[in-house]
Parts: sequence; structure tokens; C-alpha cells
Amino acid sequence: MRETGLRTLPGIRIGHASDFGGLTGCTVVLCEAGAVCGVDVRGSGAGTRDLAPCFPGHLVERVHAIFLTGGSAFGLDAAAGVMEYLESRGVGFPAGKVRVPIVPGAVVFDLHLGSAKARPDRGMALWACRKATSHVAEGSLGAGTGATVGKLFGVERATKGGVGFQSLPIAEGVTVQALAVVNAFGDVLDPSTGSVLAGARESKDSSRFVGTARQMLAGKIRKDFGAAANTTLVVVMTNAGLTKIQATKVAQMAQDGLARALCPVHTMFDGDLVFALSVGNKKVDLNSLGTAAAEVTARAIVRAVRSAKGLGGVPACTELA
Repeated sequence: MRETGLRTLPGIRIGHASDFGGLTGCTVVLCEAGAVCGVDVRGSGAGTRDLAPCFPGHLVERVHAIFLTGGSAFGLDAAAGVMEYLESRGVGFPAGKVRVPIVPGAVVFDLHLGSAKARPDRGMALWACRKATSHVAEGSLGAGTGATVGKLFGVERATKGGVGFQSLPIAEGVTVQALAVVNAFGDVLDPSTGSVLAGARESKDSSRFVGTARQMLAGKIRKDFGAAANTTLVVVMTNAGLTKIQATKVAQMAQDGLARALCPVHTMFDGDLVFALSVGNKKVDLNSLGTAAAEVTARAIVRAVRSAKGLGGVPACTELA
């Protein structure tokens, strides 16, 4: 884990819970006062929970947390811990005598690293909520504990993924932030040069990257993944005031950040997804905001692999000679 020195926007706290034995975990983004939320799903293997409130036309206008988890679909059960935490604090959509917390979520598949029987549970999610803070940590923790990248030849020749965060101030006092959980099928690239920073390696003991896209164009394919074993999840946050339609557009534009920093991206093996949260009322040009969202997303993805630590026999890019 690495402390970034960065802080979340007012009204947002981030918490992580990690199982370093089973190599899995979960991450929660709390916005207890409510946030307008949009979502964009581009990968073809997404595993999600309660996305409907993020879509325009839905009765519920605000969400109270975003839940990101390892454990594939099994990990979605852990969302009950987030619900319990928020309910105990009187947070939720008013429904008669009760308040129902609105907690959309998404999963990464990390069952190939560590123990396939280790899955985030209600207690882990509750712990993540209780430990949530405005101080941001990155690396191999939370939903990124078991994350890996570059899996064309399987996890044994992959590189460690993780959690990354970046913040970018733009015009008129508006700030855009991104939290990324990077567990991609493809490689992570330096957006400015296109060089591979972390990805598939020549062999289990090699420090040389083969270039996943180049290998695929030469005819190398991966047939035996079955369920989607990869996903990059992003939560974009801003203090700009947005409608749900506008937040959805920001999420769509933020996907360009994935395309800059991951190659290949949005594959049949990935469940790539971006949430966009609005927790303020500042005015800004929507095109400028979306452009910033793409930039901050790409930077967060790069930070995720650069701050990761090797686990489960999979090295981090910073550990390769």
C-alpha cells in the first residue's frame, strides 16, 4: 500500500479491505449525502449489482456508495456490509418508514490468484466502510489485491495490477478525480509513448514484455478463459454539478482513458466499466469535463501498476529488472 498524499473531494470517502492470504478484497467509495451517478459498460464480461439507478429515467436520482469487489460474482454478496453500514447511519432513499441505501457495484475476477475459495464477504465490506477516509491509498489492496494484467498466456506470465488514484483540477474550481481497479486482459501502456509498462511476459521468470496486441495480431489467441477473467473498473468523481444524462456522458468519455492506457481493451474477456459521480454544483463545460475524465482515468491506471507490489508469485512492474 502506498499513501498518495492526495485527498478525495468533500463528501467522498474511500475504504479498502484486503485478504492477503486468499489474495482478494473489496473497495468502497462512500458518498453518504448522495451523488448523481452515471455508468458506461464497454467490456463484454461485466459482473454488476444494482446499476439501474445510474440510468436516466430511473426514479432514484442519487446513489450513496459505489462498491468494487474481487471474488467475481461471489463477491457481490459483500455489498450487504455496505448496506448495513449506511442503514446504521440513516443513509438511503426514503421509502416509507425505512431508508434504502443505493449501492451500485461491480466485480473483478481474481479467482486465478491466491485461493479461489477466498471471496470478499459482508464483514470485509463493513470493515472497508468503517475504515473509509478522505486520504487516498494505492497499490495491491482492496479490490486490487488479486488484480493482474497481461493475461494472454495466463496469470503465470502476467504482471501485478492494483488500485490507482489521480486528481486533476480544471477551470472554475472544478476538480476531476479517478479511482481505478486494474485487472486487465491487455497490457498497461505509457499513454505518452505507447510503451508497455506492465503486461504479458515472455516466460514466468522473464522481465521482458511481449506486447499482447502484437502477439494477437500475429495469431496468438486465448481460448480457455470461460467466464471473463479480467476487468478494469473506474470511478470518476467531480465537484461539478451534473444531471444523470451528463454524468453518463462523462463516464462514456472517460472510457477513452482506458483506451489510452490499456491495449487491447474492452475485449470479450473484460468487464470494463466506468462510474461517474457528481457531488457538487460547480458549473463547467461538459466537453472539457469529459476530456479531463479521460486524462485522469489514464493516469490512475498507470499509477495502479506502478504502485502495485508482487503477490502470489506475480511480480509488479517495478520489481522486474
